[in-house]
Amino acid sequence: MILAIPKYTYLIGIDEVGRGPIAGPVAVGAFIFLTPTAPGLFRGVKESKQLNERQREAWFTKIESAAADGHVNFHVTFQSEKIIDSKGLSYAIKYALKTSLEKLKIDPKDARVLLDGGLKAPLKYANQKTIIRGDEKEMIIALASICAKVLRDRKMIALAKIYRGYGFEKNKGYGTKGHYAAIKKFGMMTGHRRSFLR
Repeated sequence: MILAIPKYTYLIGIDEVGRGPIAGPVAVGAFIFLTPTAPGLFRGVKESKQLNERQREAWFTKIESAAADGHVNFHVTFQSEKIIDSKGLSYAIKYALKTSLEKLKIDPKDARVLLDGGLKAPLKYANQKTIIRGDEKEMIIALASICAKVLRDRKMIALAKIYRGYGFEKNKGYGTKGHYAAIKKFGMMTGHRRSFLR
């Protein structure tokens, strides 16, 4: 039996960034095509992990230009290390995902939502599909991943200017050897996820 996919007006992609770091927020990006020609503006795009920082920033500039012209829209929601520590990573991601979708201001019944990995949208988004390695398979998820990655990285670079010595401008909060050495030397600071460092 073949199930018919409900008709939809808008296609939305969802991805999260920052699940694994020991410092900084988690980010969930939602990306939407608003015009039929929008996908053609991003031919050749790859998901954020396959791009270097300069390439991600270049694509993000294109995304901002397309948004200014009304072809696309996106929203990235952050949940802080404090929320992650107090309520858990799953809660933080779920809340950020819900918020990013709502910020797009699209009626759920008009949207087809594609999500990366194990992500799930709220139940009111009935026409949704979770895709393993979706950021590599679906352009719109790759674009969501770039938005989330670029904006989270910028937050970590800003944090590096406040808390020097931890190398956030390079490690972006991930638990590198140098980052752990800095914690041993300087101790934990406000942005560290204590629940990840017990």
